[in-house]
Amino acid sequence: RGLHARAAAKLATLANQYQAKVQARVGEGNWADAKSVMSLMLLAASQGTPLQVSVEGDDAEAALCAIRALIADRFEEGE
Repeated sequence: RGLHARAAAKLATLANQYQAKVQARVGEGNWADAKSVMSLMLLAASQGTPLQVSVEGDDAEAALCAIRALIADRFEEGE
């Protein structure tokens, strides 16, 4: 499993709650708009692959904390 539709949707929904610009990438690949489910799915991140997140803007710190919590909780999918 990777960053499938459900996980991508959860991350995009969370990112959209903030004004900050939120991007994600795998390895040295291109940055994807983390507010877009399709952009996140196109990263083709497999389970266990490190996901880099970049957050810029007024509420960036709050957004990053929320995203870290979502990832630490395995996108609320248990396991």
